[in-house]
This record gives sequence, structure tokens and C-alpha cells, in this order.
Amino acid sequence: MSLIYCVEDDDGIRELISCALKSGGYSVKAFPAAKPLYDALKISVPSLILLDIMLPDEDGLTVLARLKSDPPLSDIPVIMLTAKSGETDKVQGLESGADDYITKPFGVMELLSRIKAVLRRSAKQSGERPETLEIGGCCLDASRRIVTYNGKEVMLTYKEFELLMYLMRHQSIAVSRDKLMEMVWGYEFAGETRTVDMHIKTLRRKLEEAGCTDLIRTVRGVGYKCN
Repeated sequence: MSLIYCVEDDDGIRELISCALKSGGYSVKAFPAAKPLYDALKISVPSLILLDIMLPDEDGLTVLARLKSDPPLSDIPVIMLTAKSGETDKVQGLESGADDYITKPFGVMELLSRIKAVLRRSAKQSGERPETLEIGGCCLDASRRIVTYNGKEVMLTYKEFELLMYLMRHQSIAVSRDKLMEMVWGYEFAGETRTVDMHIKTLRRKLEEAGCTDLIRTVRGVGYKCN
């Protein structure tokens, strides 16, 4: 049974999430702030963390940064929970290493679907076949999960890496946003293809900062492809 930690300061929402996760077959530990989360992580490492941004002692983005900078904890999948729906807030969370981002209010079925998808992708990661892909000086090492351009490493989040790998594996093929949602996020959710666009935007920026331009092209009316 997968253990999930939920960090949410609102008592009602925390209880709702706990009940939903238990009904979904998960073991749950819920915390109202960051400090009890850190204490619990010293005892047991969960399969996934649901993390609210607005916390009373330390904001969720700071907590996320601490988790991702700690090697024993950096691979724990994290789904951000927040009332903030602006694109800037979402991009900041995704760039910081979050695996997904859910805006309140959300439905229980949506929450469970996203958790299943993230856990499924996380489980597949350890069994990823050794593979090296290279297009125009951009090299992706699937086994070490490293991307370089002309020898310079490009630091990507988990989802950015998965997106790039899928596009590079299907070089010159236009891949729809819906297909990327299905293959990278592991589920189809109407209206959420904007998530793909935001990830592509940050992925392109990071590649361009390393000198890799025009690797990912937008195919009008379809989606994206790697040249």
C-alpha cells in the first residue's frame, strides 16, 4: 500500500483529502505545517507528497526546494495544492520540481486520477531502459536522466525531461497535446493541455539558455515536434 503525505493547513480540506485517499486504498499521514512533515520524513519516506503552497510556518515552494536539494528525498514525487491559479504561480511550482499542480477547488476523482498517474510514472522511472538520444548537439541520457547541449548540462524538472525524451524518441513527428498528456502524465483530462504548453515553455527557455534553439517546434493546430 502506497504511503502518501498530505501537507495542508486547512483542517477541512486536510480531512477531505485524507478520507479520499483512504477510500482510494492509500495509507495517509496528514500534517498542518512543514515542521511535522520534516519530522515524519526522518522516520518514513512516502511514495508521494501532496503539498499546499500557503502554509503557516514555511511556504510550500520553500519546502519543495528543500526536498529537491536533499538527495535521499529528491526523488519523492510532489503534487502542489494551491488556491493560486495564475500561470506564473504554476510555472514557478513546476520549475521548482513539482510533478503536478492542482488548483483548489478540485474534485476527489481528479485528485485520485492525478495521484495514480504520478505514481505510475514514478514507478516506471526505475525501470527505464538504457538509452541515449541525440539531435543537433542535444544529448539525452535516459539511464542517468541527464540532458546536455554541446557538453553543457541542462537542468530539467522530471516532467520537462519526460516531455523532451518523448519528443526526441519521436523525432520529426508532430505529437498532439492530448497525446503528450496521455504519455507523459499518464492520463487524459479535458482542458488540462495548458499544462503541456507551460512545460514546453520552460523547457524551451532552459534549452535556449544553454544555446540550443529551435529544437522543439510548434505545429499549428496539432502540438509539438523535435526537428
